[in-house]
Amino acid sequence: MSGTRQPKWLDDAIFYEIYPQSFCDSNGDGIGDFNGIISKLDYIKELGCNAIWMNPCFESPFGDAGYDVSDFYQAAPRYGTNEDLKRLFEEAHKRGIHVLLDLVAGHTSTKHKWFIESMKAEKNEYTDRYIWTDCVWEEPEGYASLRGISDRDGSCVVNFFSHQPALNYGFYKPDSSKKWQQSMDDEGPQATLAELKNIMSFWLSMGCDGFRVDMAGSLVKLDEDGKGTIKLWQNIRAFLDATYPEAVLISEWGEPDKSLEGGFHMDFLLHFGPSHYNDLFRCEEPFFSNRGKGDASAFVQKYVENYQKTNGKGLICIPSGNHDMDRLARSLQGDNLKIAFAFLLSMPGAPFIYYGDEIGMRFVENLTSVEGGYSRTGSRSPMQWDSSTNAGFSSAPKDKLYIPQDASADRPTVEAQQKDPKSLYHEVQKLIQIRQAHPALQNKGKIEFVYVKEHAYPLAYVRSVGDERVLVIANPSDHACSFPCEFLPQEIIYAFGGEIQIANGIANMPALSVAWISIG
Repeated sequence: MSGTRQPKWLDDAIFYEIYPQSFCDSNGDGIGDFNGIISKLDYIKELGCNAIWMNPCFESPFGDAGYDVSDFYQAAPRYGTNEDLKRLFEEAHKRGIHVLLDLVAGHTSTKHKWFIESMKAEKNEYTDRYIWTDCVWEEPEGYASLRGISDRDGSCVVNFFSHQPALNYGFYKPDSSKKWQQSMDDEGPQATLAELKNIMSFWLSMGCDGFRVDMAGSLVKLDEDGKGTIKLWQNIRAFLDATYPEAVLISEWGEPDKSLEGGFHMDFLLHFGPSHYNDLFRCEEPFFSNRGKGDASAFVQKYVENYQKTNGKGLICIPSGNHDMDRLARSLQGDNLKIAFAFLLSMPGAPFIYYGDEIGMRFVENLTSVEGGYSRTGSRSPMQWDSSTNAGFSSAPKDKLYIPQDASADRPTVEAQQKDPKSLYHEVQKLIQIRQAHPALQNKGKIEFVYVKEHAYPLAYVRSVGDERVLVIANPSDHACSFPCEFLPQEIIYAFGGEIQIANGIANMPALSVAWISIG
């Protein structure tokens, strides 16, 4: 397992994810921007978050909301200039907030100058920047591709949408019968890797604190057990350690044993694949629903499996949501949102709060896709700040907003929730404060699940660091429940719902309740 040194600030980092186009519009064009984010940094700090992950903000044709980059060295003009972004870093740092940019390492837009040059029939320095077959009639097996788009003969591998050609980092085990499959050590893949380092250096030198890397496990192709991609990231980590040792890397990988070995500090828990993350929040019967028909056991089993693979580091980040999935409030409401946050903010790894989840922003139904959002578009609607025009997001005419807002008369706003001491906002703020006061509950504290049964409640686990141990018990269901509990409670440091009782080896939990309890 990698011995990557972790910057101290990550120990208690709590991230706020900002989707820049939907957060705050400072110039009235209907799209959020850097200056808008700067104007809300005090809000983020007051909530209790001390780090920001910002979705891609580089120049792009925005066919996939910025995940199709056309220039890695230029901020998208709609958000502001490079100088504006530098000022955002500086203003965040003044408030003790670190900022990670979203690095799309695996592909570009078809509008990128590298790709435009690679399409030319004559060989040039970008010919091998992407993965092209030798013949347009040959489609790369196992990969989607672009064909018949240029004078160059060949088909080009794409990573996701058809306008996202895959950058060439080589093949772990190239097929010798296919000359176009280059090895990781060939000139083209090495040039791509060098350029990635240049991009990282450019933004780190400007004040960025590191990167959340999109699709971090996908770079090397035909990669047996991720070995090639791990080696590639170890190369990058060694480069960073020599030049920007404080630079943080968080991966969208979903396999923490691989990402941590590659030199990442933390790995994102993916909402797709085998994680069972959505068993908790986004399925027909979520565990955190008050209907009490959910099942957390498969999630816990997979979580423990991954946790053990990290040698107990447990650096697995669990987000409240993000730009790729339904809003938390689409499936959970009221007190269940508070109990869900009590879970999210008592788990190892850095928590990530998606903008607006702290006030229970809803998924906006039945929207036409915006910039490649498709079914995700309803989770990307503009932030709801107050009761003024467009909920304080923008002074633009309503029809000019990036995405239509929740039009409900009772839509949640920051202003209303800050005035209500019983609001979700204040509960999240309180949970963060208590987490930060107890090292056992923070990012590197150990975890042991002490009660989890199939289709049963509650869920209970112990967080610990040194001599400090905290028992977390969550019962989001609408009925009381109990479990065998031999722990001796010392102090209830947080409770929501009715009174929790632990006596005679039994813990009794009222309906819709959660507790964090110091134990001996």
